[in-house]
Amino acid sequence: MKHIFDKIVFTMVAIAFILACGENKKEKQKLDEGTAPPPHIVFVTGDEEYRSEESMPMLAKLAKRELGAKVTVLYALDSLGFIDPNRTDHIAGLEALKNADLMVIFTRFRNLPKEERTYITDYVESGKPIMGFRTATHAFMYKKDSSLTVFNGEWSAKVFGQQWITHHGHFDDGKFQVTNVTVKEGQETHPILRGFNDFKAYSWLYHVDGGGWKLQGDSKPILMGHSTKSQHEIDGKLNKYPLDNPVAWTKSYTGSSGIKARVFFTTLGHPFDFKIPEARKIALNGIFWALGKENLIPEDGANVVLDEAYMPNNSGFGQKFKKNRKPELIP
Repeated sequence: MKHIFDKIVFTMVAIAFILACGENKKEKQKLDEGTAPPPHIVFVTGDEEYRSEESMPMLAKLAKRELGAKVTVLYALDSLGFIDPNRTDHIAGLEALKNADLMVIFTRFRNLPKEERTYITDYVESGKPIMGFRTATHAFMYKKDSSLTVFNGEWSAKVFGQQWITHHGHFDDGKFQVTNVTVKEGQETHPILRGFNDFKAYSWLYHVDGGGWKLQGDSKPILMGHSTKSQHEIDGKLNKYPLDNPVAWTKSYTGSSGIKARVFFTTLGHPFDFKIPEARKIALNGIFWALGKENLIPEDGANVVLDEAYMPNNSGFGQKFKKNRKPELIP
């Protein structure tokens, strides 16, 4: 009888010990989360068409508010320090990427000098997460140096999953939505899609998959777009460029560090897209996911209610950006 009693006591002590260890582990985890430094997110802007210099600061403010993140937004600047997205050979402050935890990049056909480009490529090779918007499929363009042409398409395809190919046409720019955005079948439970509802985007649909082209690496589409106005349909080329194509996907990229990085990419990015809560939600949920914090995304998605008005200029080339603006400090 005493032997049985001793076994019962031993079992009860063991269970209590295990439970205590579990509680201690939970408490330590909470303590670690509470004392961990906030993630540093660096937003790299530099496109002369889609007003990334307006949309990315807005998104940075949401990331700061909802994640408690440290945020840095970088811009193409002229010689006087004013934001000039038409300047393709300079983005100020790229050294911030040396201590970034996430790079969000929205550039188009940049011909950065080596010392600036290297900050971006070194970050990409580090194994840290990456998020890209729309024209980052053609983030760089080097025409004069044949040794750099790898950056004109191959680099973006390897890192983000695709290079620049074509789109369905500049119809109704900023006047009407021209792409229907829906969930890719089978991806309904993906954490980036929490709180998502179908919507119509102002971005004309990019072609990234089909007709001889294929998303590269382990790209997994989570959102699809359907073009409601298409020059390729008018020209009878839908066999090459179908009306339906992925508009958002996840993938991984393993660079020279040997560390597998999370990558989230979306071909959405028209400045007016971000007036739509669903588009902001995809972007902010994507930031959570890229940082490995998808467990913190609420069931109805991240809070994307704006604290101040977002009233960007329309897309377009030339002098359609807002003049006489210097980088905005986000405290």
